[in-house]
Amino acid sequence: MVPSATVSSGPTARSVAVALAGTLLIASTYGLARFGVGLFAPRLVDERPALAPVVGWAAAAQFVSYAVAAAVAARVSDRRPRAAVLVAGTTAALGCLGVATTASPAWFVVLVLVGGAGAGLASPALVRLVDAVTPPRSAATAQALVNTGTAVGVVVAGVLALAVPSTAAAWWSMAAINALAAAGVLFLAREPDRPATVDADGRGTSYDWKLLVTPAVAAAVVGAGSALVWSYGPLVATGSGPVADGRVGFLWIALGLGGLAGPLTGGLVERRGLAGAWSWSGGAVALASLSLAAAVGLGLAWPAYVAMAWFGAGYMCLSGVLILWARDVWPEAAGRGTSVLFVALAVGQAVGALGFDAWLDVAGAVVACLTAALLCGAGAWVVRRR
Repeated sequence: MVPSATVSSGPTARSVAVALAGTLLIASTYGLARFGVGLFAPRLVDERPALAPVVGWAAAAQFVSYAVAAAVAARVSDRRPRAAVLVAGTTAALGCLGVATTASPAWFVVLVLVGGAGAGLASPALVRLVDAVTPPRSAATAQALVNTGTAVGVVVAGVLALAVPSTAAAWWSMAAINALAAAGVLFLAREPDRPATVDADGRGTSYDWKLLVTPAVAAAVVGAGSALVWSYGPLVATGSGPVADGRVGFLWIALGLGGLAGPLTGGLVERRGLAGAWSWSGGAVALASLSLAAAVGLGLAWPAYVAMAWFGAGYMCLSGVLILWARDVWPEAAGRGTSVLFVALAVGQAVGALGFDAWLDVAGAVVACLTAALLCGAGAWVVRRR
């Protein structure tokens, strides 16, 4: 476990406050700034038809920028986590402001690229900041809670989709929430001590990269499969499926509510181990894709809502497992390890977003959903073979 700045066995008021502020930051950078394009894709295309040809590219751009930002965070998050939080909130807010105002396809992709970077910087930094103030006994639960912020953000985004009169108003609101969330973390969290393995010049000792190979490969494969729901879920459910366009927000609320199971990740890891917890989580994501295929194939709306809820629960747990895996194998550089695994996840998602953009046109929604389920199941199997 990562050494904690506190000595008490239970969580303190400060550790709880930092965890809650971190949850809000993850909610805003992930659930709003990063995944907002997939959530609002139907309305964005309807209100700004010129954006229709680049929605797939924008989805891929978000994943790419996230991966690049997470790679940068791997070098700075363990040493300067507060600086990473500041840049995360700034880029996410600027990206949202831009999306709120542009109708240019080229600028839309660029601004989505900017906004997607915030999430890649936020997660690794928060791993360090939360560990610095949380007693070791409570650290796993605190990290799982913060990671569940994505689900909270998706619920908020779903409510915005139903409540605001236009997508511009939604993205303006997202920008404000990102700025406030980053400010809250910076106000509450102090700069933690540097890990013992990092010298004065910021250069660390070498780490055993082999320990991250299996989870990284599994993350990339599941990431590719998960891209279908994150990037095209609403379009599949409303365009090819039985869900009415006006009920898209409820799909994402279902996903977010399912994702609130994220804090259970710590207990799942304790009972099943890292490999077992990953396999259960990946299996849930695969099951969600199968349920979405059933919704489209059978013309029933309720399996689509079940699919989104299952997906939210599975995805929040599997991303939480990646954080705990990094903390387990690289305890003195948890932020760096988290960055590596999240980069693998994002690279898979970027490839998946582009692949499914073409595969949906060729094979149709049902086959695309079955393909996503197969990829997620394969990613779960990779770890079971560990």
